Order: sequence, then structure tokens, then C-alpha cells
Amino acid sequence: MNMFNHMIFSFFALTFLFMLKKTAAEGVHAKGINIGAIIDMSSRIGKEQRVAMEIAMKDFYGTGNQTLNLHILDSQRDPVCAALAAMDLINNQQVQAILGPQTWEEALSVAEISSQTQVPILSLADTTPKWATERWPYLLQASPSKQEQMKAIAAIVQSWNWHQVTVIYEGTDSSAIAVTPYLFNALRDVGVGVIQGLVLPTFASTITLSEELEKLKREQSRVFVVHLSFPLAVRLFEKAKKMKMMEKDYVWITTNPITSLVHSNASIISSSMEGIIGVKSYFPEGGHLFHELRQKFRRKFSLQNPKDDNNEPGIYAAEAYDAFWTLAVALNGSNRGGQELLETILQVDFHGLSGKVQFIKFINERAPANRFHIINIIGKSYKELGFWSKGLGFSKTIHENSTYRPCMTDLEQALWPEGPWHTSSRGWIIATSANPWRIGVPGESGYREFVHVEYDHLGNSVAFSGFAIEVFKETIKRLPFTLPYEFIAFKNTSYDELVKQIHLKKYDAVVGDVVILASRYQLAEFTKPYTETGLMLIVPAQSGNRELSFIRPFTKSMWVLIAVITVYNGFIIWLIERNHCPSLKGSMLHQIGIMLWLAFSTLFSLHGGKMHSNLSRMSMVVWLFVALVITQTYTANLSSMLTVQKLDGAAPNVEALLNSNAVVGYCTGSYLQNYLVDVLRFKTQNIRNYTTLEAYAQALKNKEIAAVFLEVPLAKLFLAKYCRRFVSVGPTYKVGGFGFALPRGSPLLPSIDEALLKVSENGTLLELENRLIKPGNCPDVEDENHSLSPSSFGTLFIITTGTSTISLAIYIFSRANSMLGYTTTWRLMLAAMRFWVCQRQITRRSSNAENSVNNLAPQASGMQSLV
Repeated sequence: MNMFNHMIFSFFALTFLFMLKKTAAEGVHAKGINIGAIIDMSSRIGKEQRVAMEIAMKDFYGTGNQTLNLHILDSQRDPVCAALAAMDLINNQQVQAILGPQTWEEALSVAEISSQTQVPILSLADTTPKWATERWPYLLQASPSKQEQMKAIAAIVQSWNWHQVTVIYEGTDSSAIAVTPYLFNALRDVGVGVIQGLVLPTFASTITLSEELEKLKREQSRVFVVHLSFPLAVRLFEKAKKMKMMEKDYVWITTNPITSLVHSNASIISSSMEGIIGVKSYFPEGGHLFHELRQKFRRKFSLQNPKDDNNEPGIYAAEAYDAFWTLAVALNGSNRGGQELLETILQVDFHGLSGKVQFIKFINERAPANRFHIINIIGKSYKELGFWSKGLGFSKTIHENSTYRPCMTDLEQALWPEGPWHTSSRGWIIATSANPWRIGVPGESGYREFVHVEYDHLGNSVAFSGFAIEVFKETIKRLPFTLPYEFIAFKNTSYDELVKQIHLKKYDAVVGDVVILASRYQLAEFTKPYTETGLMLIVPAQSGNRELSFIRPFTKSMWVLIAVITVYNGFIIWLIERNHCPSLKGSMLHQIGIMLWLAFSTLFSLHGGKMHSNLSRMSMVVWLFVALVITQTYTANLSSMLTVQKLDGAAPNVEALLNSNAVVGYCTGSYLQNYLVDVLRFKTQNIRNYTTLEAYAQALKNKEIAAVFLEVPLAKLFLAKYCRRFVSVGPTYKVGGFGFALPRGSPLLPSIDEALLKVSENGTLLELENRLIKPGNCPDVEDENHSLSPSSFGTLFIITTGTSTISLAIYIFSRANSMLGYTTTWRLMLAAMRFWVCQRQITRRSSNAENSVNNLAPQASGMQSLV
């Protein structure tokens, strides 16, 4: 309100003065064409513009055919004063065109007057919105737009891998407000986020500056882009210097309104702006034309402003010089005005001190600047680091053979606040050993493979392990800087509450089996998932492979025992019956085939009528009884298993579960409850929560639930742990995987994402997964198959084996009593053995063959008598 009242008072006061001047105005004006100028004579910019315009007018005398008169009035940086000055120049001085003013607000206050009187206004403001030139056609932007410099700033931020910045701009400066969206868009295009935009009033108090800087100091990000007027920027940096915000890890980047004036404020910049990186408009300072202007400028500026310690011309002097020449060229040789003069100005095309002067028709704007100077403030001056050109990138020089690079790091090394020359500032603060990163970990996770916290007898956490913990450790190892941290157990079972602790600034990050959800992004940001994403439906598996279902009623040991006993009984029957049945004799291979056929055929048919021995009939009867019991038991167990298979496959998808009103399970403390109810349409009373994999398995086994929903990593762990007892059915529902949670806008997020990708790409993630969450070979679990083992038929096997063995014993004993007729045979076998022994002795004697023969003769005769 005070400012508004001041403006109203100034308007009426100046209106009164204007009326007095109008009545006293001379009726005869100087001969020639009159050009007006409205500048702020108290500012450095206004001083440079005035000197440059006066030099341009004198330079034009030697080349033009027309006498030009320059009338300069002071705007006092007040839109009302600027408007009254315009009225004075138009009505009293009868100017053909007006140069200036410098600020957008002043230009807009003059634009309405110029459009009504058809007097072109060549604004020297950095930025004029397009809608203003459309509304007021006689308003032209005479200085090149600085919007492209925002892309240069974005390229600088990208070069040093800074991912988060804070933008500080002037809220009451409409030109700053107009150009700020271009900065936000440029940063977004290179993947840089703006944490916040700090808006400062033009006349911000020292207390306000202190409070706002204190807020910025508490944030992790330390990269600031400053787009303020020079006086406000000076006050800001002086305060930041006192608050130790111009030191290590801080980055300050300034735009053209500040950087283009550093050459004229050596005493100010040396005390508070050391290490700042700046972008300023480029103009060729090595040309002959600028060399002449510099000599004239220094002399004239020193005479008019003896108190200023620097008399070097800057970009604002070059732009003012070119703006005057634009009017001079358009007015040369004629006394045109109004629309005709406007059209002539838009057709002007020449190379001036500030670059190419050419207007874009229909928007009445000078072609934007495409080249900018990158400087580094050092001491009482600045160092030229290089240049940035639109569409080309960074270069050390500007000429036809310049080499361009996309990254600023190829330029001269910059000096950061309190930092070395050879490295860039980190741009944020990180944890230290004295103040490590506080990492929240789920203290009661039911999945030890992912997160496990061990506690001592007092309930304090002492050790952290699991897949998520190890992945985080490997990720931190691959960061380009040291990041001390400590794990803290969070004993609340709600993962939403755990993530909320980041928003409450109690934790700096969260590590664990935390699912990435859109609803949690309101509280934190997440890294890229380090596990597969999705939600799987788990149901009891069909009992085994259908192709091999016929062998599942008995265990492997049972099948082996049946085969052994069958062959054993068949061998005994074959041995007893072979002397009574010629078909059981023959070659060895034939007898083996007959024996096996006889053994296994007894399982399915009765051969009692063909048996010739009561012993074989006794063994056969007992074995047939046991075989009958085994076959009937096998048939009953196989039918039961096939029925169970059919029941286990009764819920193949979500639709079947919903139609059958089945009860399903989900993980405690997860987001699944809302997902099952809101998305999959399960009834609230039909869902139950469980905390561990063992609880899931037990509930499925006891038929408490028909299925369970698990995230993909947990589902894989569950299926691997319980092998063939459960299967996944239906599609995988797309939801977020597991990720690490960080504060919103954390500058560490891109670096951690990059390190996490390195862990994945070099095979470390796969190695951890195989070692920590994938069990070994799946054990052959038989407890759920209800297969029958030998213990179920132990008595029957003992009876049949004992009967067959008794039959064999009786058969051998009876055969022994009838073996007296075989005495001669045994004698012959004994004689043959003795003959073989004698032959061995004969071969060992080599001294006398004849004596050997004589010695053998008695033995041969004795053997003959024995036979």
C-alpha cells in the first residue's frame, strides 16, 4: 500500500510539473529530428546507456545526412515517472521515437502512450512478453532477448551432474517473472529438478533475507540460480557471506542482470561474490568499432561520473549504442514517422557492437542472443572460462574453427567458493562420521531373507542382514563419494508409517522390502526397483506330474522292494519247478527270461494247476494274497490322488476365486489390502493377512485360504522354498517392486540410481540374489503326497518272504537226502582236482624231464586205480 500511495503521489506531482512545463515550452525547437530517451540516470546501466547514446549521436554526424537531436529524461526507475517523461518528450520535444526505458514495468507504462501517438518505443529491457508487443504495436524490443541464456545455465548445471537446484528471483520484477518459466523448462529438459523457487521482493529487508537464506541452509541442495536485479543480488550475497553460505559445497550461478555488471563493481564483488559462476551476454570486444567506442567511452564516462571506479563499457552500453544507430539508420535522409517509421525500423539489418541487429516482424522483437559468456568471479575481477552457443555447446573461443563440447568441464577450470581448482563443488551436503545418514529399516519384517534385524536381551537392534541390506551396502560402495550411514530399526509394522518418517525428517532414507507405490510418492521418492515388479497369485499345486501320476501311490523304496520280492519269489518257484517242467530248462538266457516272466505273471494270474510241487504252490498262494492286497491298495490311493489334483486346480484365476467366494491371504502391513478390495474386488471379509511364508503355507495346507497374493520377489522365494507344493497361476499384476526411499528432491537420488545400476550390470545383484534368497536344490518332499512306503506293508512282506524262504530250505534239505547217487561224481571231481595240482608241480620242475616223467607214473597209476 505504501508503494501504491507513493506511485499515486508521484503521478499527480509529475502531472502538475508536466503541465507547467507544457505552458512554458518554447514554440520553436531545434532544427533536425528529435529522438527521446528515458533512462534511470542513478543506476550504472543508465549511466552507461546515456554515454553510449551521446557517443552514437556524435558518430552519426560524420556518416548521416540528417541532424539528430537527443533528449534524455530520467525515469528514476519509476513507471509513473517514465510515463510522464514519455508525454513530455512526445508533446514538448516532438520526438519521432523513444529509446528505453530499461525495466519492463517502465516500458509497459510508456507503451500505451506511444501507441496512441504512433511514436515507436525501442525498449532496452532484457525481456518483453509477446502479448505486450501484440497489444501495443509501436513497442519494439531493441535489446536481444535473454531467454536463451536459460539454456546455457541448464547446460552448466548438467555439466557438473547437479540434479537439483533452487531458483531465486525477484517477485516484483515482471521481466524476471516472465523469464523464469524459460529457466524451469530448460532445467527440466536436461533432467534437473527445481526444488523450490524463492521469490524475493525488490525491497526485501535484512530480516527477510536472513530468514529465507536460513531455510535454504537447512536443505541438502546447495546449487542456487540467482536471477535478481544487481542491487538486490548484492544484498543477498553479502548476507549469504555472513551466514557462511559462500563456502565449500555451495554453488551460485548468476544470470545476465547481475553478471553483466560485475566489471563495474569491483569493490562489491571482491567482498561477497567470490567463486560465483556467471552467464552474461556475449558481444565482440576485439573489433575495431568497439575499440574506438571504448576510448571515447572511458573519457566521457569519467567526466560525467567521476566517483565511479570503473569506466569500462559493458553490454548495456553496446545495446544502447546499437539502438540509437537503429533509429538513425531508419530516419536517415527523411523525416518519416508513425507507421512508416515503424516499418522502416523493422527492416533495419546491420552488425552492431552487441551483435547482429535484426528485428523479427509481427512480434516486433530483435532476434534473440544465441551466444553467452561464461565467467568465474575471482577477487576484484572475473576469469573468462569460455562460451556457450545455442545448438553447439561450450567452446573456449568464438571463431569459425572453434571446437564445441556438450560439457563445460572441457573449459578452463572454475574456482568454486572455498574450493580447489581441479574439482567441481558437490552442490549438496552429505552425512559425516559425526552425523551419519540415518537409515530406517523394517524391524519386524516377516521375510528374513530380505530384511532381518537381530536384537539383544534389552531389545536393542545389534545386527542387520538380508538381501535388501546387502544390496544397499553394495550400492553405497559405488558412489563417487563417501557416505557414512547407520541403520535404525523401525518396530512399527506399517510400511506406510516407515516411509512417512522420511517426510517427518526422522530418517534420511528407508531400506528394506518396501514396495514402490504412487501413494507413497507424496511422502518420499524412490530409487529404481532392485527386484522384479508385479503381484502374483499363488495356489496349491496339482499333486505332481500327471504323466507320472501312476507311480505316486507308492514311494520309490516301495517300488524297489516290490520288484525285489517279486524276483525273489519267482526265482524260488523256478528253482523248485525246473526239474518237473522241461519248458523251464534250456540255455541260460532262456531260463532267465522264463524266471522273470514267471515271477511277474504271478501278480496277475493263478498258476496253481500247473505247479508240480506243494512247496511252490505254498509260496505262490501266500505271494498272490500279498499281491492282491498291494494292487487293491494301489488302486485306492491312485484314485484319491487324482481327486485331490482336481480339487487343487479348482481356482486357476481371480475370477474363479471371486465366483467361489473364496478366502485369500495377503501380507500384513502392505498395500495389498486396498488393492485386493478396490482393484480386484474381493470382499473385505474374504481377505486375511499373514506375516511369514510359513504362515502362508500352513494356511493353504489347512484350507483356511484358497490362494495368496505376494509381490514377485516374495512369491519366487515362497515357491522356491516349498518346491512343488504350490504354483503361480494367472497373470502378473503390474505394481511397483522393492526400492530404496529417499526424501523428495534429494540430490543423492540420481547418484544412488546410477550406483544401483552398476550393481545390477556387473553381476553383483544376481550373485546376492542367488546367495541370499534362492535356496539350494529342492528336496524331494513326500509328506504332502501321501505315498505309501514299505512300512505300511511290512508284515505282509515278512510273511511272503518267510514262506518262500521256508519252501526253499525244505527243497534244499530234501534234495540233500537224495544226493547219495552222486558219490562217484564227487570222487571224479576230487580226482580231477588232484590231477590239476600235479600238473602244476610238473611245470615247476625243469632240471630233468625224464625223472619228472618217472615220478609222475606212480601217481598216474594211483589215479587210475582210484577211478
